Amino acid sequence: MSTFFDLPFEEPEPEPAAPAPEPPARRIFTVAQLTARIRSLLERDFFEVWVEGELSNCKVWNTGHMYFTLKDRQAQIKGVIFRSSLLRLRFKPQDGVRVIARGRVTVYDPKGEYQLLCEHMEPEGVGARQLAFEQLRERLSKEGLFAQERKRPLPVLPRKIGVVTSLEGAAVRDIIKVLLRRYPNAHVVVRPTRVQGDGAALDIARGLRAIGKVPGIDVIIVGRGGGSIEDLWAFNEEVVARAIAGCPVPTIAAVGHETDVTIADFVADVRAPTPSAAAEMVVSRKDDFCAHIDRLSHRLAVTMRGRVHRLEARLRTLEARSGYTGARGRLAMHGRHVSELQSDLHRALRARLADRERRYRTLRLTLEMFDPRRRLEATRTRLVADEGRLDAAIRRKRHGLDARLSSLAARLDALSPLAVLGRGYAVCWNADRTKIIRDAASVEIGADVQVTLERGALTCEVKRQS
Repeated sequence: MSTFFDLPFEEPEPEPAAPAPEPPARRIFTVAQLTARIRSLLERDFFEVWVEGELSNCKVWNTGHMYFTLKDRQAQIKGVIFRSSLLRLRFKPQDGVRVIARGRVTVYDPKGEYQLLCEHMEPEGVGARQLAFEQLRERLSKEGLFAQERKRPLPVLPRKIGVVTSLEGAAVRDIIKVLLRRYPNAHVVVRPTRVQGDGAALDIARGLRAIGKVPGIDVIIVGRGGGSIEDLWAFNEEVVARAIAGCPVPTIAAVGHETDVTIADFVADVRAPTPSAAAEMVVSRKDDFCAHIDRLSHRLAVTMRGRVHRLEARLRTLEARSGYTGARGRLAMHGRHVSELQSDLHRALRARLADRERRYRTLRLTLEMFDPRRRLEATRTRLVADEGRLDAAIRRKRHGLDARLSSLAARLDALSPLAVLGRGYAVCWNADRTKIIRDAASVEIGADVQVTLERGALTCEVKRQS
C-alpha cells in the first residue's frame, strides 16, 4: 500500500500551453438583413400562437384591413388582420373587447417593429355569435328598426300570401296545411330559398325583395323550422334584417321554436313562435272578421225584430182608436182616385208625345229639303256630267288639231330644202357660207366653195368653169 510519503517530491513537468485561438472574423449585417433574419427566426418559432388581451386603437383602413393593439397590464403588441379574415369574423372587433387572437408573429420591416399577423379572433368569455348578435341588435335598435311606430298591422283579409322559406323543410308544409284547412280560398306564393349555411342570408334577402315585387301580395311569412343557433344564424344577419325592414307589405317572422329569438323577430312587423302559428295569425284575422260580421248580423236581426214588434204594437193601438173606423174605405177611394188621375196623366202624356212626334217629322222633312248635303250632292252630280262633256270636247279638239298639224308638217316637209337634198341634190355656198351660188360665172377660178349635202358638207376648190 503506497502512502503519501511514497510519492516523489518532484512536481510534474507542466504540459506545453495550447496556442491562443484567433479571434473570429467580424460579420457585418445591413439593417435590412438583420431585420429579415429576426423576422425569419420569429416566424419559425412563433408560426402559430394564441394571444389573449384587450383590443385598443382599432382602425379599419380603406383597404379593408384592420390595425389594432393587443394589450394587458404589463405589455402590448401591435397587430393586423387582413380584410378576408376580418369578413369571416362573427363579431365586430372594437376597443375595450377582450379577445383571444390566433396568428403568427412577424416583423414590419419599414419600422423594424414586430407585430401579430392575426388570422382568427374570438371574444373572451362570450361566444362570437352572441357578441355579434348583441352588437347588431344594439346598432339596429339605435337606427329605429325595432320601433313600434314602424310596425304595420296585418291585413284583415289577405288574398295573396307570400312565403319565403325552404321547400325541403317542414315549415312550408305546416304553413300550407294550416291555410288549406282554415283559409282554402287564399292564394299562396312560395319563393324557395336556402335557410342555413353559407350564403343563406343573401338568398333570403333576395327572396324577400323578389316576392315583395309580386303584384297583389298582402302579407309575407319568412322563416324556417327549429334548429341550433348555427342553423338559425342566417336570420341574425344584417342583410336579412334590412330586407325585412324594406318589405313593402307587413311581414311575419316565424323562425324556429317559441324559445328561439333572432334579429328578424325584432325587425318584422309581427313575430310568430312557429311557422304554423304564423299561418294561424294570418287566418285569425279572417276568423275575427267573420265572427265580427256574425255578431253584427245577429245584432241587426234582433234590432229589426224589436222595431217590427214596436211598429205592430203602435199599429194595433191606432186601429183601436175611434177615428180609425172607415179609414180603410177612405183609403180605397183615394186609391181609386189616384188610379184615375194616373190614367188621365198617361193619356195626356201619350197625346203630347204624339203631337211632338208629328212636329218633329214635319221639321225633319223641311230640313232635309234645304239640307246642304243634298244640294251639294246635286251640284257634284252636275259637275261630273259637265266634266265628262268637257273631256269629250277636249279630246275632239285635240284630234282635229293633231290632224291639222300632221297635214301642215307634210306640206312643210315637201317644201323643205332638206327633202330636196335627200333626192340627191346639193346646195353650193361661197367660202363663208353667206350666199348661195346660182351662177358659175360669179365664182373665180381657184376660189373655195362650200357644198351642203343631205349628210354633211364639202369644201371644194374651183378648177374651171363650164
